[in-house]
Formats: sequence, C-alpha cells, structure tokens
Amino acid sequence: MIPVPNPPSAVAADADIQARCDETDAHGLVREMLAMTSDRWSMRVIGALSDGPVRFTRLMANVSGVSHRMLTQTLRRLERDGLVTRTSYPESPPRVEYELTARGASFRHPLEVFVSWTLEHQAEIKASRHRFDR
Repeated sequence: MIPVPNPPSAVAADADIQARCDETDAHGLVREMLAMTSDRWSMRVIGALSDGPVRFTRLMANVSGVSHRMLTQTLRRLERDGLVTRTSYPESPPRVEYELTARGASFRHPLEVFVSWTLEHQAEIKASRHRFDR
C-alpha cells in the first residue's frame, strides 16, 4: 500500500498544536491530562458529579467498583487540578460534598467530542483492527 500524506490542513494543525505545547512548555501537563482521561476512575467520577454536589458515600455508590482509597485518591487529583471542589460542613456527623468546578464541567465537552468521534469511526476502527490482527 502506498502511504498517503496528511492533508495540508492536518499538518498545519499538528504543527500548531506542537508549537503551542512548545511555547507554554505544556508537554508534561498535556500528557498528564491525557493519562487522566484514560485512568480507571477519573472520568467516571466526573460523570457522577455532573448533576451537582454529591456526598462521598453517595459518590462511592454511584461509581461502582471503586474502593474508598481509590475514590479518595481520584478526588484529590481532580481537586488538585481544579476540576472538583470539596466542601466540608461543620456538622455532627461531618458532611463532605464534592462538586465539579466550572473548569471540571467544561472538561466534559472535549470528552464528548472524543466519544462522538470514536462512535462515528467505530466500524472503521474495528475493521482496521480485524485486518491487522489476521
């Protein structure tokens, strides 16, 4: 098969993305954010928080299979990146709620685009994998 070069617009877009990463020294951060999208729990937690504030125990029930420890670690990473806020209420017993920040809510848009792209191309991807795996 003869390789087909990328269309000029794709090459320009790739160069633009590379230049923007180089300008801001963002390579590491981009890698970290991409890794977060593919870890086991982060996207599920973001999805579970999309309807508003949720208490820890309810969040744990909504994200089936997550352990207490993993949910705590995931929430801390998301809070560190400014995607989630933690609010502790001085009550007895103590009540803690987690909620998406505006940044966390805006993160759903690129994820929805990625999911849409995947669904749009799923037949081609599966066919390519089938051809490759033979």
